[in-house]
Amino acid sequence: MKDSLFNNLKKSDFGDNFIWGTSTAAFQIEGSPYDDGKKASIWDEFSHKKGKIHKGQNADIACDFYNRYKEDLLLMKSMNITNFRFSLSWSRILPDGTGSINNAGLDFYDRLIDECLQLGITPWVTLYHWDLPQSLENKGGWTNREIVNWFSEYVKICVHRFGDRVKNWMVLNEPLVFLGAGHFLGIHAPGRRGVKNFIPAMHHASLCQAEGGRILRAYDPTLNIGTTFSCSYIEPYRDLEKDHKATKKVDCLVNRLFLELSLGYGYPFKELPFLKRVDKFYKAEDDRLLQFEFDFIGIQNYTREIVKSAWWIPYVQSINIKAEKRNIPTTEMGWEIYPEGLSKLLMKYNEYPGVKNILITENGAAFPDQLINGQVKDEKRKQYLQQYIEATLRAKKQGANVNGYFAWSFTDNFEWAEGYHPRFGLVYIDFDSQQRIIKNSGLWYRDFLRSQANN
Repeated sequence: MKDSLFNNLKKSDFGDNFIWGTSTAAFQIEGSPYDDGKKASIWDEFSHKKGKIHKGQNADIACDFYNRYKEDLLLMKSMNITNFRFSLSWSRILPDGTGSINNAGLDFYDRLIDECLQLGITPWVTLYHWDLPQSLENKGGWTNREIVNWFSEYVKICVHRFGDRVKNWMVLNEPLVFLGAGHFLGIHAPGRRGVKNFIPAMHHASLCQAEGGRILRAYDPTLNIGTTFSCSYIEPYRDLEKDHKATKKVDCLVNRLFLELSLGYGYPFKELPFLKRVDKFYKAEDDRLLQFEFDFIGIQNYTREIVKSAWWIPYVQSINIKAEKRNIPTTEMGWEIYPEGLSKLLMKYNEYPGVKNILITENGAAFPDQLINGQVKDEKRKQYLQQYIEATLRAKKQGANVNGYFAWSFTDNFEWAEGYHPRFGLVYIDFDSQQRIIKNSGLWYRDFLRSQANN
C-alpha cells in the first residue's frame, strides 16, 4: 500500500486510552447446548436441519469454551489481550426465554467474568448475539411485539447479576444481519423469509435495542453502554445517476437504518419506501421508545460493496457486483480487502452529532490456514490486520472519535451457515483434538499489544 505505515506501526500512536481487544460470540464457541439446564436456541435447532450448514456441521461442541474457558483466558492473557468481548446465551440463563431462571447458567457467566477480572482482562458483554431461545421463536420470536417484554426481563436479570463487575455492555449484535439473513433471506436461523417477517422483526429489534439501553442505564448510570452495527462502505459501480441512487438505497439499509432510529431520525421512508409497511406495527409512543443515547457505537467492518442499479430487484433496486468479478484481492469469504473503506466509514459515523464514541467491535478475515510443523503461517491475515489497524489510525489522525479495536475472532469457531470452514481466529483450533495454537497473526498482535499489557 502506498505510504504504508504498518511496518512502523506502534500502539502508542493511538494514545494511552485506546482500547485493544478481541471478540467472540456464545453460540460460536461455547458448545454444550443442553448441559446444566440450558435449552435450545434457534441456532441449535437450525444447525441440525438438513442442508442449512456447510457439510451438515453443528455447534454442539464448537470450541468447547464452556469447559475450556480458563485455558482460553490464560492463552488470551499470554497474548497481552486485556479486553474480551463475549456474549451471553439467553437460553443458558432463561432456558424458555422467560420465566424460570437457570442458576447454573448464571453461575457459568459468574465464573467466566470473575476469571477475566482475576487475570486483568476487562469483560465487554454483548446481550444478544443471534441465539434467541427456541421457545420464544415458537411464539413468533422477533416478529411478536411481546419480545420487547421478554428481552427486557432477560436484560434485567443479566445486569442485576453481573452489573457490579461488568461495566461495558452492548445490547444487540448486528441487527441488520440477524434480521436480513434470518428473517428475509432465510439462510440463517430461524429461517424465516420475506418482507412480511423482516418488517415486524426489524421494528421490534429496534425497540429492544433502545429498551435494553434504558434498562442498563437505570441500573447504573455510570455503565458504558453501546450497541453494534455491521457496516460496509458502499460505492457505485459506474458514475451514473441510477447507480448513485442505488448506492444511496443500499447505504441507507446497511449503514444507517438502525443507528438513525436510535438517534431519533425515524424511518428513512424517502430512500426506502418499502419500510412504510412498518405502520402496521407502529404505536404512538414508538417515536420515543425507539430512541436511546448510547455512550458508544460498535462498528463491524470486513469489506466494501460495489453496487449497480437493477430495477428488477425488489425493495433496493440494486445488485452487488461481487469482488471476484472485479478481479481484486479477497478473503476466503469472497469479501474484498479494502482497508480504506474502514477509514471512510469511521469518518462517516463521526459526522453524526449523536455519536459520542466509536469502537471497532469486530474486524478480521478468513484465509485458508494450514497447520504445518506446529505453526500456522497466516501472513495474509497478519497483513490484513496491519492494514485495517493502519486505516483506523489514519481516520483517528483525521479527527474520527474512534477509541477501540477488537479483532474478530480470538479463536477459530463455528461460522454460522459456513460451519467450520472459514477460519477467522488469531488462534488455530484443531476441532478434533481441541488443541489451540497461536497463529502468526496472533503472535504479531501479541507483540503489537505488548507495551499496553498492563493497562
